[in-house]
Amino acid sequence: MSRAGNDPGLELLVTDLEDGTGWPLANRAFAGVVVTNYLYRPILNAIVDSLDENGVLIYETFAVGNETYGRPHNPDFLLKPGELLELALQHGLQVIAYEHGVDDTKNGVPRVFQRICAVRVKAVL
Repeated sequence: MSRAGNDPGLELLVTDLEDGTGWPLANRAFAGVVVTNYLYRPILNAIVDSLDENGVLIYETFAVGNETYGRPHNPDFLLKPGELLELALQHGLQVIAYEHGVDDTKNGVPRVFQRICAVRVKAVL
């Protein structure tokens, strides 16, 4: 087991997020959720709903246009223009930063991406 696996404050969970059984972390809340290079739309809302009050979402993955440069090229795995921004706003998150563009971070090969940093702020009554 890895060194991190020996930390008593760490819970390791191995699961198939796409097996159709739903979000395995339902009814749990987290101070932060980080997602990179992954998109499975059926669980997007559940991911955002997993944020605790003041929880931070950091999400970055490929977007439409990436198919020009390589994989992924299936539209099921590419964010639509503004999709992450719309998701955050629909859930009432405060957007700290949002970016949609092209970069060449992998061996000089361009990729099209979206990234967002957003916070679930306490509701003011």
